[in-house]
Amino acid sequence: MGVKVRERPKGSGVWWIFIDHQGKRKAKKVGKDRRLANEVAKKIEAKLVLGEFDMKGGEDSCPAFRQYAERWLRLSRDWKESTRIAYEQTLKKHVYPHFGKRKLNTIRRKDLKAFFDSLLLKGMATETMGTVRTVISGVMTHAVESELMDSNPLRDIRMKYKSKQLEVDPLTGEEAEKLLKEAKKYQGGIYHLPMLCALRTGMRIGEIQALKWGDVDFNGRFIHVKLSWRNGILSNTKNKKRRRVDMSPQLVATLKDVRVIQKRKALKQGRPVSEWVFANEEGAMLHRESFRNALNRCLESVGLRRIRVHDLRHSYATIRLLRGHNVGDVSYQLGHSSIKITYDVYGHWIPGKFKSEVDELDERQPSATYPQPAEQDSPISKSFQQLINQPIK
Repeated sequence: MGVKVRERPKGSGVWWIFIDHQGKRKAKKVGKDRRLANEVAKKIEAKLVLGEFDMKGGEDSCPAFRQYAERWLRLSRDWKESTRIAYEQTLKKHVYPHFGKRKLNTIRRKDLKAFFDSLLLKGMATETMGTVRTVISGVMTHAVESELMDSNPLRDIRMKYKSKQLEVDPLTGEEAEKLLKEAKKYQGGIYHLPMLCALRTGMRIGEIQALKWGDVDFNGRFIHVKLSWRNGILSNTKNKKRRRVDMSPQLVATLKDVRVIQKRKALKQGRPVSEWVFANEEGAMLHRESFRNALNRCLESVGLRRIRVHDLRHSYATIRLLRGHNVGDVSYQLGHSSIKITYDVYGHWIPGKFKSEVDELDERQPSATYPQPAEQDSPISKSFQQLINQPIK
């Protein structure tokens, strides 16, 4: 049995009473009067001794985890719609089977620790585990703010699990050109342009799908990346930042040719010109799965290993960095939120690139020389010379 008075959050001046009795816990918010909180705590403690205090009220009124989580998901937040969907799927697949029917304030730290250990033993990826933790913590933090729980039991749990190193399997410059040459032949070359765009700009596949002709500036020779297509939803880019991506002369020329072809086909079919840059024969948006299949077929035709669609983006980055291009510009073109991300992902792809600069350390440098004042022009040197020439007495 225990009744404690605590300030939550610390330094806020708001006082709470925490009651722990017969394996059950309850919290009551008193306010900013510490003296009143101590008096109430004494009365509750006396009632506990006499068996007159009801510990069930708070627990019975607390909703189940799933009930509260579904409400939490519906709240207006600054989330991309794809993020909301990902959180909802994570809850349904991983969290609800374990905690869905449990009252929020009955979930203890040890329960959560055992849950995450079980996910680790099943081989769940570190990134996925991070998402699971984020949604559980979000629900419980909101419950604490709503005074349904006295604290978030997940807050102090440390998960020092070894993260898997990001797998990057880019094409070399020569391999990329082989792929593009083959893409021109495959199915009339309809997938050549999106592959060229990925290898010349480093844009994500969702950004390529969502690209509209109005976002292409032929005069300025850049693409204004504004949107991304993911899970059937058109939304902001990954980090919600718009950026300008430079186009190479080859990409500009190819885009102009495709624009003319699209206009002719639309006129022939009696339909409006598609707003999508990488439209199919019917003018609809590029289909991601079809693009992936085309990539695999083209790679196989030229005897190259199979890579992921995202590795085209990695190929753009590594080809530029290996050629000594400015890392800051590569980072910006990729749309990374920080140059540190670029170094973390691609730094090990440029060892030995600067050996010539290191070799300069072995070159013999001219000895440092300091100007010596002429004796006849320096009054200080004359005085010093007279001093040392005086006989010792």
